[in-house]
Amino acid sequence: MRVAVDGPDVARPDHLAAAVADRLPPLGRPAAVVPAGGFLRPASLRLERGRTDPDARYTDWLDSGALAREVLGPLGPGGSGEYLPVLWDVVRDRAARVPPRPMPAGGVLLVPGALLQGVGLAFDVVVHLRVTPAARRRRTPAEQAWELPAFDRYDDEVDPASLADAVVLADSPDHPALVLQGRLA
Repeated sequence: MRVAVDGPDVARPDHLAAAVADRLPPLGRPAAVVPAGGFLRPASLRLERGRTDPDARYTDWLDSGALAREVLGPLGPGGSGEYLPVLWDVVRDRAARVPPRPMPAGGVLLVPGALLQGVGLAFDVVVHLRVTPAARRRRTPAEQAWELPAFDRYDDEVDPASLADAVVLADSPDHPALVLQGRLA
């Protein structure tokens, strides 16, 4: 099963994915977390329009083709069962050079990250961590405020809450609220 945990950084999708992954093995389901941040494009492409361009953040950062080719496809129907845990080392701005890993039978893949819907990625289940624009503005650190228009655009153009299988209202990190919909309802 391939699960997206989609949400802005302030919603901490990586924390939710890690918490779920920790709880699955005792239930008989092995789990792997593959952060979408390990599939960003090289800086020369990602930052071609500058370091603080919200449109580039929205369209140019995630290498969705690589994520599909190296992770989602191999773990989907008819795939090899081996996935690449990371493709690009963003700090060093070079290929991570990590070997593929096998997914145990019945395994659950969790992919935490931002702006994951609307780009054609083949997830079996999508959990969207919804943060209202006002809460995003309050909670986003000043040095990342330039990203806010990208998330506004994502809400307007993709409407991720309507596409997700489950929505977690995450305006308050200490008091999330789950809203079930779609196939999970």
